[in-house]
Amino acid sequence: MNKGIPIEKNQEYVVEITGLGYEGEGVAKIDNYAIFIHGAMIGEKVRVKIVKVKKNFAFGKLLEVLEASTVRTEPVCSIYKRCGGCSLQHMSYEAQLEFKKNRVRDVLERIGKLEDYVLHDTLGMKEPYRYRNKVQLPVGEENGEIKIGFYAPRSHNIIDMDTCYIQDEIADKVVKLTKEWMNKFNLKAYNEEDNSGIVRHIMIRRGFKTKEVMVVIVTRQNSFPYKEEFVELIRENIKEVTSIVQNINHKKTNVILGEKCITLYGEDFISDYIGEFKFNISPLSFFQVNPIQTEVLYNKALEYADLSGKEVVFDAYCGTGTISLFLSKKANKVYGVEIVQQAIENAKINAKQNNINNVEFQVGKSEEAIPELIKNGIKADVVVVDPPRKGCDKVLLEAITEMKPERIVYVSCDPSTLARDLAILKEEGYKTVEVQPVDMFPQTGHVETVVKICKQNQHL
Repeated sequence: MNKGIPIEKNQEYVVEITGLGYEGEGVAKIDNYAIFIHGAMIGEKVRVKIVKVKKNFAFGKLLEVLEASTVRTEPVCSIYKRCGGCSLQHMSYEAQLEFKKNRVRDVLERIGKLEDYVLHDTLGMKEPYRYRNKVQLPVGEENGEIKIGFYAPRSHNIIDMDTCYIQDEIADKVVKLTKEWMNKFNLKAYNEEDNSGIVRHIMIRRGFKTKEVMVVIVTRQNSFPYKEEFVELIRENIKEVTSIVQNINHKKTNVILGEKCITLYGEDFISDYIGEFKFNISPLSFFQVNPIQTEVLYNKALEYADLSGKEVVFDAYCGTGTISLFLSKKANKVYGVEIVQQAIENAKINAKQNNINNVEFQVGKSEEAIPELIKNGIKADVVVVDPPRKGCDKVLLEAITEMKPERIVYVSCDPSTLARDLAILKEEGYKTVEVQPVDMFPQTGHVETVVKICKQNQHL
């Protein structure tokens, strides 16, 4: 046993779960030493085997639940424990929503040192399954058998699957058909160790409102055999398909998609709506994977922006302009900024397609482009930020607060970096007023949050 560490690797212990980690894993303590146990819940007594020991904490494998929580449920998925795509299926959905609310509260108060704010219950889904409109699945083989599924946690071992309960059912059909086609014609799956084989990934996208289906086959080579048979098989069995695309990725890389696409059938894109706005989605386009909750999220952001029609709004990290379009309904002018050139090109197309004329998009780092807008005499009454997981750049936050907008709306995909940034805004004279968690990814540990932030002296 390591000095000062009260447990040993490969030994079994009976412990009580007193907390939950960020991914919903159970936390037990022995002599104040933390053990993280996937699949265990608060209030449970469990038997675990220690699989990894570190200086300050360990990881345990759940062997047996001796005393179960009243909110424990039986996972619907047969490969749940091996797959790693979902981490919360053993919790009732109400418990999942409560866990996400508590996670947000914990970091806001521990990291952000916030107090005197309103934290709402997590906005969940009526049907928390089959919500994803996009899935990307690696293709491999083992002992001559084609495997299509998800990678096991912390590995590149493919867990073969027939059904995924958080993806659209069309994806299950495409997986089955692809296996049939590859087996019939003895086609090789990609081998990442020696960069050989043909089929690397299968990607399926489906419009939530339009029901249009895109199937993308990612290949290592420019051409692949039995292409026509693949197209025919998909078209015969999936009547909703409107686009079949080959994506070519010849690099030895973990990146899923290459830069070149060839349309094998139908259109180069599918269409879908978020609210009243229509978007064209190509194989390489970013589009929110849960359109039902995206609409909930954006409507909440619009509510917190509290626009009267006179305001100038900055939308930092605007992506393909989805939030910008929502804001344009009630703003005088919206300026969207995004570092990815392709995203801005898509944003301009999206605005034109929806006849939106009061939005202007530009390419650049938000922390550089927004200070430049301010320098040129353009100032915002309201600022919306929707940064990546790492949160906002401090330079951007300083530029925003120096401009003194009436309100800031922060859309976050990571509670910890959100809490850090809210603490910075607090120092700069802004108060966190309302916090609304939104469950964009049921059955997983992820949570999105929308925050209303106002100037300290503003009447609320």
